[in-house]
Amino acid sequence: MALLGSGLASVNNALAAPPTHAAWDGIAQEARGQTVYFNAWAGAEPINAYIRWAAQQVQERNGVRVEHVKISDAADVVKRVRSEKAAGKLDGTVDLVWINGANFLAMKREGLLYGPFAAALPNYTLVDVQGKPTTRLDFAEPVEGMEAPWGMAQLTFLVDAKRTPQPPQNTQELLAFAKAHPGRVTYPRPPDFHGSTLLKQLLLDLNPAREAFYKPVTPEAFAKATAPLWNYLDALHPHLWRAGKQFASNAAATRQMLADGELLWALTFNPNDAANEIAAARMPASVVSYQFPTGTIGNSHFVAIPFNARAKAGAQLFANFLLSAEAQARKADIGVWGDPTVLDIAKLLPKEKALFAAKVAPGQVHNAAPALPEPQGSWVQPLEKEWLRRYGV
Repeated sequence: MALLGSGLASVNNALAAPPTHAAWDGIAQEARGQTVYFNAWAGAEPINAYIRWAAQQVQERNGVRVEHVKISDAADVVKRVRSEKAAGKLDGTVDLVWINGANFLAMKREGLLYGPFAAALPNYTLVDVQGKPTTRLDFAEPVEGMEAPWGMAQLTFLVDAKRTPQPPQNTQELLAFAKAHPGRVTYPRPPDFHGSTLLKQLLLDLNPAREAFYKPVTPEAFAKATAPLWNYLDALHPHLWRAGKQFASNAAATRQMLADGELLWALTFNPNDAANEIAAARMPASVVSYQFPTGTIGNSHFVAIPFNARAKAGAQLFANFLLSAEAQARKADIGVWGDPTVLDIAKLLPKEKALFAAKVAPGQVHNAAPALPEPQGSWVQPLEKEWLRRYGV
């Protein structure tokens, strides 16, 4: 089996020669008539509707059929492609997958991906690779063209401007704010994703030297870096909702408690969440979103092509369309999905910029802060484990 795996790696390397822009017409011609099986999370109808719209566009314009294979967890796709490789199956069942984080890391390191391909997509030149470094670094793992960015997420805070006209702007101000308003601040209980993300945000803010966070964790580095975090939380928790003896179950709960007036501060990982909630009349229009000016943790989500995809050309064509100004603007529309763009708006033509200018809505972030790259994935489990040991009982 090892020899088979080695052989497949050689085949993968041979197939992975990146196309040039001069060859794009050839890729488009090859794609015509192909069916792309796009494995993507299907847990929200607005997202499913957006994928249907994008699929319809490439079918009508390019003759490429996109079939949305609805999944609940990208890890299941990783297992399937891994099994196909082990079985020597070169005509795989997955042509494109929505992915990031640990799942991308596993596919990249196990040779399960086709590429590099992303930088050769014509619309990749529109990506904000400088202002949004997470388009090139996926949870501290260099992307290296093996996946194409599709959307953004970033830790964002919410307040009702009528009750909180001057919200805390950094970690130390958050502590002072909690002390001044006892019982009106909380965060989701780790290992909830949003709660763990706030811990990572505090960890970065409390450690000016951040190099260690982008390397595999060691006991020594963990002990040194987390000492100021535990001191901070020891000072913060007595002033939280229910004196820090209980925590919100998830970020949605904190947003509902904010809407109900129980909390003065909430959090999300989608900068457009408040705008969506306001549009749905679940939050008052006075709720505003903001980020710490020095930056908050952010990441990008991507699409990637497995090594044994049958419709590689069609997958590239669809990935390129998803990076078009038209597709990105529609995705960012609060009324459609509200997923932030990966594009550099300054690079767009005036008529393309106008597509985004029309999407401003109450509750959106007005002054976006830098996105801080996620720490290397190995930090998360020990961070959550230690939090539970200290505060989870």
